[in-house]
Amino acid sequence: MLLQLTISNFAIVSFLELDLRKGMTSITGETGAGKSIAIDALALALGERADADSVRPGADKADISARFRIDKLPRVKAWLCEQELDEQDECILRRTLSREGRSRGYINGTPVPLSQLKALGGLLVNIHGQHAHQELQKPDHQRALLDAYAGHHQLLAGVSAGYQHWRQLNNERKQLQAEQEKWQAERQLLEYQVAELDELALAEDEFPELEAEHKRLSNGAELLTDCQLALNVLGDNDESNALQLVRQGLKTLSELVAMDSRLGPVLEMVEGSLIQLEEGHSELGRYLDRLELDPERLHEVESRMSKVMELSRKHHVPAAELFLFHQQLKARLADMDHGSSRLEGLDEEVEQARENFVQAAERLSQSRQRYADALNKQITHSLHQLSMEKGRFEIQVHADASAGFSPLGIDRVEFLVSTNPGQPMSPLARVASGGELSRISLAIQVITAQKVETPTLIFDEVDVGVSGPTAAVVGKLLRKLGESTQVLVITHLPQVAGNGHQHFFVSKSSNTDNTETRMQELDEPLRLQELARLLGGNRITDNTLANARELLVCE
Repeated sequence: MLLQLTISNFAIVSFLELDLRKGMTSITGETGAGKSIAIDALALALGERADADSVRPGADKADISARFRIDKLPRVKAWLCEQELDEQDECILRRTLSREGRSRGYINGTPVPLSQLKALGGLLVNIHGQHAHQELQKPDHQRALLDAYAGHHQLLAGVSAGYQHWRQLNNERKQLQAEQEKWQAERQLLEYQVAELDELALAEDEFPELEAEHKRLSNGAELLTDCQLALNVLGDNDESNALQLVRQGLKTLSELVAMDSRLGPVLEMVEGSLIQLEEGHSELGRYLDRLELDPERLHEVESRMSKVMELSRKHHVPAAELFLFHQQLKARLADMDHGSSRLEGLDEEVEQARENFVQAAERLSQSRQRYADALNKQITHSLHQLSMEKGRFEIQVHADASAGFSPLGIDRVEFLVSTNPGQPMSPLARVASGGELSRISLAIQVITAQKVETPTLIFDEVDVGVSGPTAAVVGKLLRKLGESTQVLVITHLPQVAGNGHQHFFVSKSSNTDNTETRMQELDEPLRLQELARLLGGNRITDNTLANARELLVCE
């Protein structure tokens, strides 16, 4: 429940701090005094859209804080825990608004986006505005109201999940069907290309190896001649060769080292060179022994390379990349095959998902009908109390799976009413009398609010168009509602205000420089004065005071 509301520099409020209690709180005041300002400020703290014009003239920013008790609100505590926000027995929502239009939100001192502020605010407060009857005429709002009254959170979640699953599979099937049609011509070409490359069967690194082998085979004669020449120079020429010369040099160096040891490192280097030269000479000899001219193999390699180059030009890819291109075509064809296989199995999956959704939607529809029947009786009874003795109310739930699916099910919910005997049931939107519409809307709001889990309910002049004995009934209904939840009521009716457990009076004062709104909690004598004012205007008499005393409901 809302414990405290603190408002600073908002609209025509300089500073205001309200301490609120459980039960029904009445808020009254003269016309234009700003009775709704506190509610507008609270709405900002709950994440509603802000307007920079809301900042009090001359101030830099507006600051609104709302402190709630949440120790008995498990949904709120669970939400705070999920969002990793401080979770205690109390919760403070704060909103600041600068003159430049910058807005900031806080939950328990932690900066949060306004979306989080609004999400938490929806769990804490439900505001019924003076134009709520206009919303009640909309079918979507009627369905939402019935679901909120019935507590259909889990059923709605199941229906929504079923709808999303069916829609996802259905969209996938449509996409695959469209792709299959588009793929028909492409598939024929793709199959031909893959078959042609399969026949070539080019290995991953085969083309670079073919190039190297072709270069070696085509230069075989030159390799034989030059290798023999190199062997002669290195060591096969009997008259003079490199090995012979190096050995002679080593012999001379050995003698020099005996005379000067500083030449030892040079001797070691030349000895290492001799070893390398001998190994090179031996390896070259073995290579030459294996080297053969192979015209037949050269022809095979040239033929293979010719086929590779031909397909390379045909597909406009470098020969070295032909293998990768082949793999890409095969993968594309495999995707098409997988799409075809997937499409064959999707029909059954879509139908099963559709059946699951319809079953969940039908369970929701049946529950809606049960709660609609119970709500019909309660609202009709309430209409009789509100001076509509012959009024009848009915919620019709039309379930039609063939009309289309939605995340909210398959139902069309419609509020119907008949205000006079013999008059047929008609949609709520067609009720002619504004006063009747106000009373019907009020009855619906009060009764459905009893089942909604929101701990604080605010009624902002929802009793417009109600007067006399009917107003007294409205007051009693709101007071009874206040016994189970916190209720704040902005009203101009003394019959309603007198039922409050707590009463605030809103006043406005002006001078040449500024205008300011104040709110004062009234004790019993002051409440009598205010009720008398509401009854008789500014002229308070013994009679209006006596009438006020009759209207005041004490603890």
